[in-house]
Parts: sequence; C-alpha cells; structure tokens
Amino acid sequence: MFMGEYQHTIDDKGRMIVPAKFRESLGSTFIVTRGLDQCLFVYPMEEWTILEQKLKALSLMKSDARAFSRFFFSGAGECELDKQGRINLPNNLVDYAQLDKECVVIGVSNRVEIWNKSTWLNYFQQSNESFNEIAEKLVDLNFDL
Repeated sequence: MFMGEYQHTIDDKGRMIVPAKFRESLGSTFIVTRGLDQCLFVYPMEEWTILEQKLKALSLMKSDARAFSRFFFSGAGECELDKQGRINLPNNLVDYAQLDKECVVIGVSNRVEIWNKSTWLNYFQQSNESFNEIAEKLVDLNFDL
C-alpha cells in the first residue's frame, strides 16, 4: 500500500527521485499515465493489469467509456528507475500535470500520484475545507471510518 506525502524536485531533463518508501512496491518497471485532477497516476505493473482488465470490460458502445480509455491509455508509458532511484517523466505527462521544479508525490493506496506543488496545495486546501462533507457522503454509500 502506498501512503504519505513527499516533496520532490524535477530537474531540467524531467527526472524525479521516487520516494524510497515507494520504490520496492513499484518495482523496477511501472506505468505512469494522466490522472484525474491534473496529476499523474503511477501504477505498479500488477495494479495496472487489474485496471486494464476493468477498462477493457467497459462497453465500446458508450462514448464516455471510449473517451476515458483513450485519455487514460494514450497518456500511459512504462517507466524504469535508474541507479539513483529516479524516473524520467515523458514530456507530454510533464506538460499535462504542469510539473515544474517543485512537485509533491503522494501515496494513495494502490497508486502513487505526482502533482505540481501549487496545484496540490490548492487541491488540498479546497478538499480540506469540505473534508467533513465528503466523509458524510461516503457514509451514505455504506462506507464507515
């Protein structure tokens, strides 16, 4: 399981150090793709395979399913850790998430997310203000903390 929040930097070549606590669970090769809320999603190969099967099961007759699959898979790429524990993020993904020098890497259960620092701080601020309301909605879905 991935959890925690880490401050990192991306160099001019698009390389970023992956938090040491995440490296073993990610494995030597993993998938990075466009995520929701303008961040990047990072999946270990095992989790990616599970997600891929779920997306394949969606009906091609539904335009939303086609659109989501296109968005998700067209941005996906295989990444590997180098000897220093860094990954080289593809330019299209750096542009999508508007990543610059400072970024935030967070663990979210079965995936890792990479955020532009200011985008994350804004998202966190908005979510923090409505956290209790969000929790109440989850209880309505039979989810209890």
